[in-house]
Amino acid sequence: MELITIPLFTGVIGYITNWTGVLMLFRPIRFHGFRWPGLAAVFPLLPKRIQVLPLLQYDGRIGWQGIVPSRADKMASIAVDKGLAKLGNVGDFYRELEPDKLAEHFVEIADLQIRDIVEDILKREHPQLWYNLPGGVKEMIHSRVREQLPDILRELTDELGKNIDQLLDVKSMTIRYFQARPQMLNSVFQVLGAKELRFMQNFGFYFGAPMGLVLVAILHWTGWSSLVVLPVGGVIIGWVVNWIGINLIFEPAYPKWWCPWRQGLLIKRQDEITEGYAALVASEIMTVANIGDELLNGPRADRTMQMLQDTLKPAADRALGPAKSVVKFALGSREYDSLQDSFTSEAMTIAPIAFADPAFNVQQGRQVQEYIAKQMSALPPPEFVDMLRSAIKQDEWLLFVHGGALGLIAGYAHLLIFGTGVASTWL
Repeated sequence: MELITIPLFTGVIGYITNWTGVLMLFRPIRFHGFRWPGLAAVFPLLPKRIQVLPLLQYDGRIGWQGIVPSRADKMASIAVDKGLAKLGNVGDFYRELEPDKLAEHFVEIADLQIRDIVEDILKREHPQLWYNLPGGVKEMIHSRVREQLPDILRELTDELGKNIDQLLDVKSMTIRYFQARPQMLNSVFQVLGAKELRFMQNFGFYFGAPMGLVLVAILHWTGWSSLVVLPVGGVIIGWVVNWIGINLIFEPAYPKWWCPWRQGLLIKRQDEITEGYAALVASEIMTVANIGDELLNGPRADRTMQMLQDTLKPAADRALGPAKSVVKFALGSREYDSLQDSFTSEAMTIAPIAFADPAFNVQQGRQVQEYIAKQMSALPPPEFVDMLRSAIKQDEWLLFVHGGALGLIAGYAHLLIFGTGVASTWL
């Protein structure tokens, strides 16, 4: 009975420990719990280390939220610092988006709307003047605007590239993106490490069952009380099974002859994971749409708008060409400046449409994916592991504590079901 029940218990509890541990990392997406009387008043007095645990909420609730989604902002920040930052700066990513093609795309979008923009502005601002202009002159203005458009927009994308570091905050963009979509942060880990997470669950049984035999040997060779050996042994096994499982996935970075598994399992799949990571980043984070949204609506959007105005405002002068002085004289300086401002404001509405185009995002995303994959494949194994592990490393101790707690419960559960006799007498 000892040889069956104790190893079976330790094997099953090892599997359950790792299975629930992996589950606790990612589920639930949102906090679930119940209100505990008085907790809201006590919460501000608790140590910061306790407050940040996904067990408690400032509003007085106690429950649980997956570790990864509960730390979406912190995880995203670490992912940028340890991950994307190793792959290059934002200027590198912008160059991979091919500014020339971005300018061409802007021209395609603008070409469909610029005629209506010019018509609407002049009809609204100076209807009589536009009405009195001969048809040939109107067409000349339209023709010149379209002729100048490619150069103006190419100049615009060049200016974006020169100032991209001041206009775009990648960390802020990534944090806000994952805060709004915590399930995406889960997918980063679950997709990339699916095989390793599955192995970690099974490893709980592979390690726990033989350790149960060790407990049987200790009981019979030492004569210690099963009331001590089984609970304490359960704590040690539960703790160690998670510790080994985590290190088996990530360590050692380089193959070691003395290590039974030679090299961290995750590192052995560096090429495969590289492709997956590159695809996720290129399709979900560093996209033309996300970059455009950050430029136009992010915390530094005012800088982008100023740059757009500085670049587009002279466009009216260039479009009018030799007729500029005549038009300015006819309208007056104040009215002419108003015309420039109106043209700039209307032209700026083209940018969100161009950035959000799904087909263009997919097309340029391939460039970013290839770039990230190339950069990641060149990372040394220690940096590759650090990039993927850093986001969860600070919370690994929760898995170890969880394993120890379940091991303690399993030890007492065995005693409760079978009594102390099974663990002290051969049957």
